[in-house]
Amino acid sequence: MERAMHQAHGIGYEVYSRKFEERLKVEQRREKEYEKGRILVAEIDRKLHV
Repeated sequence: MERAMHQAHGIGYEVYSRKFEERLKVEQRREKEYEKGRILVAEIDRKLHV
């Protein structure tokens, strides 16, 4: 888990769990990535059903 966390977000789980500011940055990036994914899926879905 530590390695995956570091690869995905550039910080280890220990830092993530200990530092609120770092955790907040990670969660904000996750939220942006999630929204981008939702928009992409919506666009593809729209194009498939035209």
